[in-house]
Amino acid sequence: MRISLRALRGRPPVVLLAVLAAVLTLPSIPAEARAGAGAPVARPGAPGPAGGGSVTSLPLTGGRLLAGRTARRFDLLGVGWDGPARALAGGTVKVRTRDAATGVWSGWHELETDGEDGPDAGADTAATTAVTAAGRAPRGATAPLWTGPSDGVAVEVTPGPAGPPPGLRVELVDPGEGVRSAGARTVPAEPPAAGPADGGRRTGHHQAPRPEIVTRAGWGADESIREPDFVYTGPVRVVFVHHTATTTEYACSDAPRVIRAIYQYHVQSNGWRDIGYNFLVDRCGTVYEGRAGGTDLPVHGAHTLGFNTDSAGVAAIGTFVTDVPPADLLTGVARIAAWKLGLTDQDAAGSTRMVSGSDGSLYPAGTGADFQAVSGHRDAFNTECPGDALYPRLPELRTEAARLQGR
Repeated sequence: MRISLRALRGRPPVVLLAVLAAVLTLPSIPAEARAGAGAPVARPGAPGPAGGGSVTSLPLTGGRLLAGRTARRFDLLGVGWDGPARALAGGTVKVRTRDAATGVWSGWHELETDGEDGPDAGADTAATTAVTAAGRAPRGATAPLWTGPSDGVAVEVTPGPAGPPPGLRVELVDPGEGVRSAGARTVPAEPPAAGPADGGRRTGHHQAPRPEIVTRAGWGADESIREPDFVYTGPVRVVFVHHTATTTEYACSDAPRVIRAIYQYHVQSNGWRDIGYNFLVDRCGTVYEGRAGGTDLPVHGAHTLGFNTDSAGVAAIGTFVTDVPPADLLTGVARIAAWKLGLTDQDAAGSTRMVSGSDGSLYPAGTGADFQAVSGHRDAFNTECPGDALYPRLPELRTEAARLQGR
């Protein structure tokens, strides 16, 4: 095998990893062992007995060129490190992958390195009790990239002004076939409820119909990898709209696979307690339950740094920077936003004041800011999310959501 080093000439110090079609057999090391170590190791993960998928971690060693083959194929990848989420600020991470079916290599893709999705300080814990007990230091990761079935990857990291963070690694996610659960696969659609306040949720004249929601059992979540308990916030007053920055060209039947991959990356690579979003919506308008804890309850998410309190995150599956969001997707986002806000009688066309919980947001911690009840991620954080093609559609989403609430 020949590997060209021409890409290294005339460049700043880089870390380059090429995972090719054959060469190196990587040892299997349990996640809890990696969690307690000072540096990451190659960890070809084994799927659970019910097909829960796996995450393979490969170290990106400074100045080295490592060639090898992953033990498993993958559909999603990202780059992680030990240390703060913004440790690679000002740097770049580029990846290219090889199609498992054709052997053709993609062009280079640049991953977002600014840690734009995430929990507020202290809000999330590590993904497993073993990791928590090990006292692992904070870790960061790029935004994930959906690649589809792949068996090779090249990664080029150019550090920012702070230099390369320790523990750089590429994380390769195989979403598996999904865990088969006895739980209900969907929460059926139903008209607005009527009656007295229940559990702090008001059901009144402006509660929108509940859309059908595919449950975590429906998309095959492996519940064994997340934290077993739930964290709740106050009444939801804002719905933040995101995009997942994954492919827009997918069959809707494949959306559960995309969600499983994002879930595994958020938990096993980022170290979050669960998937960050409260809900996700695919291009056909199907709504999926995200973070566990009850679709009708104010589950504390990890979607909008600084403003995860008293809010919910809804992610449109796809990348909508230039790709036009399908009409069915927009309808699905409007329906879940209308219902979720209506549980506390929040006007979907109205606005509210929130207080920042992080200096990493657009507003210093403790600063108040006014938000539309249906806002974009970029309203709270310096990001292009939910994309230049989706963000301008938010006014019509608000109008439709308010109509569904009967306003």
